[in-house]
Amino acid sequence: MATISTTSGGGGSRNSNASRSATGGRIRLRGALHYLTRMEISVQDLQVNPQASLSMSLAQTDYCRQQGFDPQSPLCAHIILSGSVVQVNGTEAEFAKKALFSRHPEMIDWPSDHNWFFAKFNITQVWVLDYFGGVKTVTPDEYFQAAPHRKLG
Repeated sequence: MATISTTSGGGGSRNSNASRSATGGRIRLRGALHYLTRMEISVQDLQVNPQASLSMSLAQTDYCRQQGFDPQSPLCAHIILSGSVVQVNGTEAEFAKKALFSRHPEMIDWPSDHNWFFAKFNITQVWVLDYFGGVKTVTPDEYFQAAPHRKLG
């Protein structure tokens, strides 16, 4: 997840951090769910400015390797999601807990003194780079209506 840095010495620059999330798949979401702690620099940034971006690539799967695509090739598609990250409570937090812990069961045993909380990434913009010629803008509605795991010809 990328944020705008608010930390000492980094103010205004971009900050990127690995993220624990659950999106799509068997769980149909209207955003990405995250398990966060305020100890993380990116969460400290989000407390000042909740805007963030998240990039995912097919290079994170076996697909590109199996197709013979270099991970840097536009044919090894990736998306950039932009929006805001907000803490969730109540039924949304219970849903996030089930979704995240079912995909990442080791999270259950993470240190409780880190004061973990659940958050939702409200996606407002989607960019797709899946071929030569530049990025395509996709609406969030189009993104959420896409069929996951569609077999290609």
